[in-house]
Amino acid sequence: MSPAVPLAAAIAGMMLVLGRRSRRQYLQLPELPAAAEVREIRSRVTAVIPARDEEPVIARCVRSLAPHVRTIVVDDHSADRTAEEARAAGAEAIPAPPLPPGWLGKPHACWTGAQRAETEWLLFVDADTWYEPGFVPAVVGFAESRGLDAVTVFPRQVCLRWFESALVEYGLGLYFSGADARKLNDPACPEALANGQCLLIRRAEYLRLGGHAAVASCVTEDVALAVLFKKMAVPFAVCRAEPLARVRMYDSFRSLWRGFQKNSFRVLFHNPRSGLQVVLASIVMTSWLPASALLVWTGHPAPALLLPLAAVAAWKPWYGSWRRALWAPLAVYLFQGIVTSAMLASITGRGAVWKGRRV
Repeated sequence: MSPAVPLAAAIAGMMLVLGRRSRRQYLQLPELPAAAEVREIRSRVTAVIPARDEEPVIARCVRSLAPHVRTIVVDDHSADRTAEEARAAGAEAIPAPPLPPGWLGKPHACWTGAQRAETEWLLFVDADTWYEPGFVPAVVGFAESRGLDAVTVFPRQVCLRWFESALVEYGLGLYFSGADARKLNDPACPEALANGQCLLIRRAEYLRLGGHAAVASCVTEDVALAVLFKKMAVPFAVCRAEPLARVRMYDSFRSLWRGFQKNSFRVLFHNPRSGLQVVLASIVMTSWLPASALLVWTGHPAPALLLPLAAVAAWKPWYGSWRRALWAPLAVYLFQGIVTSAMLASITGRGAVWKGRRV
C-alpha cells in the first residue's frame, strides 16, 4: 500500500476530530436561560450601540432594545442616515466627538456612550445584532444569579447568502478549535475571550478598570477587555444565547473579507496557546487538497474523494445541515486567503481598511 493512503486517512481523522471538538467546546459554554424575573430593568440598564454607516440595520437593533432599556446610539461620523434612523426607532442618538490620537473608532464610540449612562449596568451591542424581548432581563438575571460583574454573549449567526454560509460558521468553528470552554469561564485561568457584539458589565467595574479607554488602540478590543477582566479578577462569564439574540455580521463579500481580515490574525495574539492550536487546526484543514492530489498522483483516485467529504463531515455540526456543509472544503481556502492577507497587512504595517478607516 502506498504511504499516501494512511497519511490521507490520518488527515481525514484529524479533520473530523478538530471539527467535532470545536463544536463541543462551543456547546459547553453555558446557555443563557430564558427570561428570569428582574425588577425595574429599564432603570438599571443602558444599552450603548456604536454605529458607523449602519443605516440599513440600526433601526432593527434599536427596536429590539429601546422599549425595555434606555438605548444610546453613538453615531461615529456616519456618511449615511444612521442617526436619523436610530432616533426614529426610539434611541437617543449622539455624535461621537472627533477621534483622539491613539484611539480607534469603536472603543471611542463605546466610551463616549458610557459617559452618558448612570445606570447600574451597561450593555454594549453591535448595530447588526437584534434581540428577543426577554433578552435583557435574562442576561442581567444570569449575571446576578451567578455573582458576575460582566457577561459576554454569542448570538445565533444568521447567514443568508452563500459566502456567509461558507465563511462565518467556518471562521467561528476554527476559532473554537483552539478554545477551552472550561478555561474561558475559570477565573483562575488567564485564557480569555469576549464577543464585542454583546457585552454586559456593571458600570462601576467598567469605570474602575478604565473601560474602553484601557483598550483604546486595540482592533480586537473585546478580547483585550476579557484579558483585562481576568487580570483584574472581575467575575466574568462567556455564554451563548441563540434563542434570544441574533446577528448578521456581513451582507456583502467585500465587507465579510475586510471584517475577518481586520480581526482574524490579531485575535490570535491575546491567547498564544489557543492561537497556536488554531494555526495547527488551519494547517490540518488546508491539507485536504494536497492530500487528495497526492492520492490521485499515486494512483488512488477513489480514496482522494474521501478528503473533501471528511472536511464536510467535520464541519457539518457547525453548518447545521449537510447541504450547507458542502461549502466547507471551499471555505477552508477562502478563509486561509483572508488570514494570509491579514498577516501580510499587519507585517507590512498597512493594516486593514474598515468602514473607511485604516486599522
